[in-house]
Amino acid sequence: MQNSTFSSPLVLSLTFGTISDFNYVYGVISLLGFLMIIFSNLTIICTVYLNQSLHEPMYVFISALCTNGLYGSISFFPSLIVNLFSKTQIISYAACITQIFCIYFYVSCEMTLMTVMAYDRYMCICNPLSYSTLMNLTKAFKIIIGVWLYSFISIIVHTLLTVRLPLCDNVILKIYCDNWSVVRLSCIDTTVNNIYGLFITVKLLGVMPMLVILSYVKILKVCAKSKDNLLKAMQTCTPQLISFVIFVTDCLFEVILYRLGPTQVPYGLRVAMLLQSLVVPPFVNPLLYGMKMQAIKVKILQCFTMKKREMEKQVDNA
Repeated sequence: MQNSTFSSPLVLSLTFGTISDFNYVYGVISLLGFLMIIFSNLTIICTVYLNQSLHEPMYVFISALCTNGLYGSISFFPSLIVNLFSKTQIISYAACITQIFCIYFYVSCEMTLMTVMAYDRYMCICNPLSYSTLMNLTKAFKIIIGVWLYSFISIIVHTLLTVRLPLCDNVILKIYCDNWSVVRLSCIDTTVNNIYGLFITVKLLGVMPMLVILSYVKILKVCAKSKDNLLKAMQTCTPQLISFVIFVTDCLFEVILYRLGPTQVPYGLRVAMLLQSLVVPPFVNPLLYGMKMQAIKVKILQCFTMKKREMEKQVDNA
């Protein structure tokens, strides 16, 4: 399988390295983490949806971020868990391409949403008098739909460019499918793929982070004049900043890893960093926004308190 006849593979092997020595332990941990991600993200989404007082652009964007986290986790965890509990770690070519599209779509939506949220905070804090006319619930939903469409178009082109490539090998040096790992197996010239990949990388990890940084710098300049305003702004923006830094750092590591070559980085560090962009944001975002956003935290506590009271009444009535 080392020649160009391997153009239409049925199976791609995934290398798990030393992880396979503890695959069942990691499988259980992954399953528990997946369930926690589903629960925490659904809690935020349902809290915002069920409470009329939270039907504001900022909270709608947070719900969209949590929805994207759910989507990203669903596109990654089931395949990982199945492979961890299996004796052989394999994935069909069709499933591999599907996972590539889903993961890159998640990354694109995540970065674009965080950019939109930073600009939304800039408009709200720096232009409070005109914010209600510039941004409302209807516009927020339109922006979210625009983010999804924009990410879908850019990533579907990325994926189709990969599908056209004949492959000469079937070993992926990762525990999930990504575009670069498949492209490097190609038997033909991949210049077009490399150029388009560079375009997406610069856009997501160059232009958008600069827009986010610019938005927060302007926010700090405006709020620095008043200590109270600065504290309020930091309380609102800190969760977004933490989430943004974590996500960008992990994505940049992946780009650097491509330049260095996967074999030049210790396997444990490579796996840990590569997993962070897919595991940490969906896990951390609900905790950050649920704990730091006072309005969301209050509504969540009220919801669980009401359920507890209802259960106590049912017990008393029985």
